[in-house]
Amino acid sequence: MSEPASISTGIAARYATAVFDLAKETKKLAAVEGDLDSLESALNDSADFSNLLSSPVYGREEQGAAIVALAKKMKLSPITTKALSLMAAKRRLFVVPQLVKALRERIAEDKGEVSAEVVSAKALTKAQADKLAKTLKARFGKTVTINASVDESLIGGLVVKVGSKMIDTSIRSKLGSLQNAMKEVG
Repeated sequence: MSEPASISTGIAARYATAVFDLAKETKKLAAVEGDLDSLESALNDSADFSNLLSSPVYGREEQGAAIVALAKKMKLSPITTKALSLMAAKRRLFVVPQLVKALRERIAEDKGEVSAEVVSAKALTKAQADKLAKTLKARFGKTVTINASVDESLIGGLVVKVGSKMIDTSIRSKLGSLQNAMKEVG
């Protein structure tokens, strides 16, 4: 991991821990989880929102006022609103994407869940996703939430990432291994 990325992840992890602990203590974890959905959709759908978070052009006061207004408009919980306001005051809004990810991981861990990033050559059917989730639950002993995406360059098979573990059964990977083996022979 590059140094700036690890610094951002470290900052986000500290904020995520604080928000998680406060939400759990005040029994507002469900509200914060809902806030994460709103923030994630705003990050994905609005270039202006992403620009506000990462642009050095905006000052502390501008970012703070904009974040409070957006939080009110998005109906975010007081815990999330205060955390974002503090991050704006400290010029740390650039870590919001990592904060969302870290908070999701903490909440999932608290619920006994784990998320799996699944990349397939074509979209998984509901039955395939359910069977995969059941298989992963048996393997990891936790309820598995599947985040599926499609990459046609895999040709066939799956690439499954759960935490730090990766299972690559793609045809692209097998062809690459075969190609390397053939190079070693010649």
